[in-house]
Amino acid sequence: MKKVAIYGQSYSISAEREIQILLEVLQENNIECFIEKKFYDLLIKGSILNEKFSTFSHFKDLDTSFTAMFTLGGDGTILRAVTLIRDLGIPILGINTGRLGFLATINKKTIKESINLILKGEYTTQERTLLSIETTPKTEEFSELNFALNEVTIARKNTTSMIGVRTSLNNEYLTNYWADGLIIATPTGSTGYSLSCNGPVISPDSKNLVITPIAPHNLNARTMVISDETSIQLTIDSREKDFLISLDSRITTVPKNTEVFIKKADFTIRSIIPKNQSFLRTLRSKLLWGEDTRNETNL
Repeated sequence: MKKVAIYGQSYSISAEREIQILLEVLQENNIECFIEKKFYDLLIKGSILNEKFSTFSHFKDLDTSFTAMFTLGGDGTILRAVTLIRDLGIPILGINTGRLGFLATINKKTIKESINLILKGEYTTQERTLLSIETTPKTEEFSELNFALNEVTIARKNTTSMIGVRTSLNNEYLTNYWADGLIIATPTGSTGYSLSCNGPVISPDSKNLVITPIAPHNLNARTMVISDETSIQLTIDSREKDFLISLDSRITTVPKNTEVFIKKADFTIRSIIPKNQSFLRTLRSKLLWGEDTRNETNL
């Protein structure tokens, strides 16, 4: 590891000590650090940094010479960082200074330990599936960033009425979901919005996608797990003339005659898993699965 990128929230400083620890460890190992420009400016303004660093602002400022990207924040920070990495294959590691953190799994108390494990080669990388979207007619807002790591969500807009989401899989009609909306989630996104709508938890290395209705009116509508090789086509029926499409944290309004086509993206995001972390350990910690007093306390 010789050259890394660092990305954090640019609207407030909530990780002063964490960024200092991260930079200290990296510089001790002679690793060149590039900091995202808005985050860097915030750190300079807050007198958090004592020296100058190179910066980056856009996907075009990065390339395959970067061996990792470190993020400071929560899962939302990683989702925004993905829009900078795109298909470059730069592995990403999230340091959790936010709340729940299924993606940003490194506890701020174990930054030094985790980075040292990575530098010693004691880590694995995990390929994470993304979704890509196309619409007819085309949606300008998604012309460049037409992918999502967590989920693609269809939702009602400016109405309390439900919408109908006519759903076809591999060109075969499935059903019309009458609901507040519909979530198409990756395994990574299965612990996000989909989970809060009673969707299942899926292991990140599963080759599946999840279809989860949001507050469905037809009570026999259920979450469905499908192969990630499935192509999905959606058309919307609504009393309103528009509906919402969101790709992770990016959202836009489209007219109700729009057709939505969703499939697995042709690239993946690589996440770094230090030896002291694992998906199952994260589940036990974040979902409090180990809180039952009947469970072993030494896990």
